Amino acid sequence: MRVDMGAVTDDEVIRKRLLIDGDGAGDDRRINVLLKSFTKWCNSPSTKDEGFTQYQRMLGTLCQCEFSMLKTLMVYDMNIREMENYEKIYSNIEDNITSAHEKIAECKKEIQRAKRVRKNRQEYDALAKVIQQHPDRHETLK
Repeated sequence: MRVDMGAVTDDEVIRKRLLIDGDGAGDDRRINVLLKSFTKWCNSPSTKDEGFTQYQRMLGTLCQCEFSMLKTLMVYDMNIREMENYEKIYSNIEDNITSAHEKIAECKKEIQRAKRVRKNRQEYDALAKVIQQHPDRHETLK
């Protein structure tokens, strides 16, 4: 049983790391390395050139973190705009569906009217044939 609980714990750790890491760019690792480098830089009695080199590396790492953060913010803003766009499209589709249902209902009513007119015409034609079989009033009165 311990193996299963360990596997679940590892899965949870991996999930949390993936959630923290964001897009998989290793930002959390980069920040940890920057923090360790800064601590090391502050506490190490190195020469001026070595200190400047370490300082430049830390600035480079900080720039990478800032760039990654800006990129993430831009993606976040883009996702918000896309969600708004999808909501507008969804609303438009819903309106079109409602309109189509109304048109279908109108067409059904029109079909019923056309069927009624056709039935009436057929009845009128049948009555006209029956009437045509009988002689005119003028002929019967003679």
